[in-house]
Amino acid sequence: MTGEGKKILIVEDEPRTAQWLKIYLERAGFHAVKSSNGEDGLKKAREINPDLVLLDLTLPRLNGFDLCRILRKESDVPLIMTTARGAKEDRLKGLDGGADDYLVKPFDPDELIARIRALLRRTAGGEEPLVRCGPLELDNKREMVLFSGDLLPLTHYQFLIIKLFMEHPGQVFSRTQLMERVLEGSVDVFDRSMDAHIKRLRKLIHRGEFKPIETVYGAGYRFLC
Repeated sequence: MTGEGKKILIVEDEPRTAQWLKIYLERAGFHAVKSSNGEDGLKKAREINPDLVLLDLTLPRLNGFDLCRILRKESDVPLIMTTARGAKEDRLKGLDGGADDYLVKPFDPDELIARIRALLRRTAGGEEPLVRCGPLELDNKREMVLFSGDLLPLTHYQFLIIKLFMEHPGQVFSRTQLMERVLEGSVDVFDRSMDAHIKRLRKLIHRGEFKPIETVYGAGYRFLC
């Protein structure tokens, strides 16, 4: 899959980081435009009408939080915040300010590309009715998952977990992120219950050489497809 010429605005004040981001994005088929500070980033966003914005948090002249809030008031452009900060409060502040996603540096460029493509798909036309990965088929309309045509006996939470995985291939999710995005912070849920859900899913879909749910030690889980 390529970027099909989609315009990505990179607002990043560190020149080397901005350049490698531009290189990876263009290799993936996107058209990348760089900006080195918040004020210029706002100007370029208004000029080129990007399909997605990669926004660093710590920017000169106009910081990432403020730029994010301005952009969100002016448009619905998909926005991924990138930052060296890993504190939960910074991530939540960015998401509350209007960011659609959040990546902590250093991050895998392949994961970034996967997140960009997933976000562009969601904002372009809603959910894809069918998502496939090997023998797995996610049917969003009927809210079911099939393995080689056979319906899998999933609980509501297990369906939501595999749906999140299949729609974000290659993206690493911590237990906390899975609970926040899938289990919606339910008070009767704790870390190890997520492990139980993952164990159940593996029993259902890990067959032969097809083993898509990978443990990333110290970080969480990701879905390989």
